[in-house]
Amino acid sequence: MNTPIQLAVHGAAGRMGRRVVALAAADPDFQIAAAIDHADNPHQGEDAGSLAGINPLNQTLVSQWPTAIDAVVDFSLPQAIDDCIAKCLFAKVPLVVATTGLSDSQKSSLAKAAESLPIVWAPSMSMAVNLSMKVAQQITEKMAGIAGGVDIEIIERHHRYKADAPSGTALKFGELIAEKLADGTKHVHGREGHTGERTQNEIGYHAVRVGDNPGEHTIVFGMLGEKIELNVAASNRDCYASGALAAAKWLQGKGNGLYNMFDVLGLS
Repeated sequence: MNTPIQLAVHGAAGRMGRRVVALAAADPDFQIAAAIDHADNPHQGEDAGSLAGINPLNQTLVSQWPTAIDAVVDFSLPQAIDDCIAKCLFAKVPLVVATTGLSDSQKSSLAKAAESLPIVWAPSMSMAVNLSMKVAQQITEKMAGIAGGVDIEIIERHHRYKADAPSGTALKFGELIAEKLADGTKHVHGREGHTGERTQNEIGYHAVRVGDNPGEHTIVFGMLGEKIELNVAASNRDCYASGALAAAKWLQGKGNGLYNMFDVLGLS
């Protein structure tokens, strides 16, 4: 039997962090080596398993980083990612970054860190979302240049607590789609007032925030006389947690570099 991967979960007290802890604890390929969150978190000192709604793991929530770990899964907040990168660089530990809403400078820091570490970063860890992104690219490639043109709109729905809009996943869909379109594609965020006719060289984004929706994206390809709607929706958060854990396994033994879920799924 292979030795379990010693896993640290950064942001372990959050909604996603708790699911990563729960799913990793049920996977014999992992052992929870650390459950990390900021020092002011009111759950500091509680058992990470009990906090995640499973049996106690004899691992309490801490703010200190351990030394003997094989991988880190980060589901935290943008303001916590810089310290996470620094700690992983110091310990030379592979890192999976699932935190969304990163600034351009933070993305640059990730790319710089990837010169010294193997890192997986993606706006969505969901396998279904990433497969849908590849399909969206294929549809765009086939539809680009058809008579009458194709209008592409991205509608995303998330829970009321989500802080960024549009979602990082929606923006990634748009980025990948734009790669298959002519140069000069515009990215339009919502519409209001007398906007005039829609131009063909734009991608529209629309953010919906309702209830406890864990994430849903609909990509509309509108042509004259017909349309295609590509919809991918999560019914709970486990798809993101399981994708992040799959990425942590995939990173073992990989060389330095900035990877994404296309790499993990063999779609690159």
